[in-house]
Amino acid sequence: MATTHSIPAAPGITGADASKAAQSTLSTALVLFLAAGAGLSVAALYYSQPMLGVLGADIGASASAVGWVPTLTQLGYALGILLLAPLGDRYDRRRIILAKAAALILALLCAALAPSIGSLLAASLVIGLSATLAQDIVPSAAHLAPDSQRGKVVGTVMTGLLLGIVLSRVVSGFVAAHFGWRAVFFGAAGSIALVGLESWRSLPSFQPAIRHSYTGLLNSLIQLWRSHSALRRAALSQGLLSIGFSAFWSTLAVMLYAAPFHLGSEIAGAFGLAGAAGALAAPLAGRIADRQGPERVTRLGALLVALSFSAMFLLPLLSPHAQLWLLAASAIGFDLGVQATLIAHQTIIYGLDSNARSRLNAILFVGMFIGMATGSALGSMLQAHWGWTAVSALATSTAFGALATRLWPARHE
Repeated sequence: MATTHSIPAAPGITGADASKAAQSTLSTALVLFLAAGAGLSVAALYYSQPMLGVLGADIGASASAVGWVPTLTQLGYALGILLLAPLGDRYDRRRIILAKAAALILALLCAALAPSIGSLLAASLVIGLSATLAQDIVPSAAHLAPDSQRGKVVGTVMTGLLLGIVLSRVVSGFVAAHFGWRAVFFGAAGSIALVGLESWRSLPSFQPAIRHSYTGLLNSLIQLWRSHSALRRAALSQGLLSIGFSAFWSTLAVMLYAAPFHLGSEIAGAFGLAGAAGALAAPLAGRIADRQGPERVTRLGALLVALSFSAMFLLPLLSPHAQLWLLAASAIGFDLGVQATLIAHQTIIYGLDSNARSRLNAILFVGMFIGMATGSALGSMLQAHWGWTAVSALATSTAFGALATRLWPARHE
């Protein structure tokens, strides 16, 4: 029998008081599960990237056609965040997580069995939509965390999410090389089944914070956007950073597959280990945000991203072996910067309105994944026509744009 706990809002108790009542249910084991669940869920968005070359050859699709697989997945994620993530403020997040887990399992199985590129693209869109269960898990952690430790708890859960992003490439590259790309999607479906089962057993129920209709819920997103300049700056800055991040990871496998490297999906996926080093620093970013303020973290993070991408302009001057080392070092740097900035942005927006955390998180991540989808599309186009230097130019310019956004004088934030 499932072991669950209800988090009711007593009559007249809402917002911060309800959050304090919920905090007693938070445990280390639950935080670790939330981190693992977020990571396994968001990993579904990235499994395809290192194996695009193998996948396209096997399914008989062109490089431009398979490039739409990560693009549609990320667009689906942005659309799902916009249309589905706000439901976490209106309905019990536990039930939403269970429903999305079921949908994601079916979508991953459809991808594994896809007979053509068309069916795979359709499955990719649904994978993106349903993988937004990760964006129900993160606000759940923020809701359960004490105010004084919210940055730390969110940082821990985000470590799991970010490790899911970077390690998904390592896993998919290895599995695709040894067992085929379809095995990757079958394995992913199994992992989400475990997340769903443990969510059913362990997650508490959450009392809805608001009673809006669905239309009113979506309209409230516009009001939140208009009301909080801090939210607008966070979404714009994170979106700009995501363009370069996605452009790099969406084109890396194609670049390594071509001359002078001629490397397969396993090596392309192994670059995720470099990004994992950055993900492990997420709790540190959360602690710094708690102690010294998140604004400083956003600026340092954006600067680190810009410098890491700038270093890649040196690639044409180096030997192939040295180029691989520089790519790995740059990946560590920009992953650390992107992830630290994201933690700080979440710390900022979660403090704006305790009854709107799902919707605030939705707006931030819509901006982020619009940037991701834009980066995938632009990166693939630039790589095909002008090579890796053009990809580096895109990533560097957008990173400096994010830094300028954070340095711009704030007005009544």
